[in-house]
Amino acid sequence: MAEEKKPHIKIYSTPSCVYCKMAKQFFAENNVEYQDVNVALDAHELEQMVNKSGQRGVPVIEVNEEIIVGFDQPRLKELLGIA
Repeated sequence: MAEEKKPHIKIYSTPSCVYCKMAKQFFAENNVEYQDVNVALDAHELEQMVNKSGQRGVPVIEVNEEIIVGFDQPRLKELLGIA
């Protein structure tokens, strides 16, 4: 039986971003593992985020190869299979 592969989730965020905090709370409540990248401290990651999303605002959430700009909870639930 094939093991279900966990999605790779990366959130580009800043410490002061309210929507970033909401997204991280959503992940915590749903036991979703994610990589948190503070773009306020990491210029390289900020550049990566802008290249991927075309946005300088946070959060930008990457689920596998899909980019979500902002905290789009319905889209996250859909991508993660959360009812």
